[in-house]
Amino acid sequence: MQDDITMSKNALEMLLVANEFCFFMDALEEKSKASILEFVHRILPLMYTKGSLIPDVTVEYPEANMRFVTEEQWEGVFNILREKFSGDDEFWIIDPQYINETEPLKASLSENLSDVYQDMKDFILLYQKNTTAARQNAISDCKTLFASHWGYRIGNIMARLHHLIYSGMSQPEKQEDISLF
Repeated sequence: MQDDITMSKNALEMLLVANEFCFFMDALEEKSKASILEFVHRILPLMYTKGSLIPDVTVEYPEANMRFVTEEQWEGVFNILREKFSGDDEFWIIDPQYINETEPLKASLSENLSDVYQDMKDFILLYQKNTTAARQNAISDCKTLFASHWGYRIGNIMARLHHLIYSGMSQPEKQEDISLF
């Protein structure tokens, strides 16, 4: 077990941060806009850092890879966030993933956060199958998606979150004690 990279410190820390993020996102209905903004503003940089430290894993059985979050579940998270963020949801970005790196694109906090949620929830659920093959696939997929998908999403929304929290556009009703762990 000592040589099992799927149980390494970096893999387990990524799992811990992803789990905390998903636990919060699964309870969005009872959260205020301000608490959502504060939480994601604090956890996303940590998630990005942990994502950059995910170990390289050799997948022995790629057929053990699975996705769990359905389109309906994604839409549920998206719709709650869209309603909570209302007029603060959409913003403009320059995204290097697209062909024209100089033309702004309209982005959505709700869409980006729902995408991150889907990747993290799939990672957690596959990892929790608790077989070596499942853990290998979960970690490998999480690392691949960090490079191609959710890492970009976090980068896209951090400036928007900073602006909403610190510009006075979204003043919290009261300062809530938000703990990441």
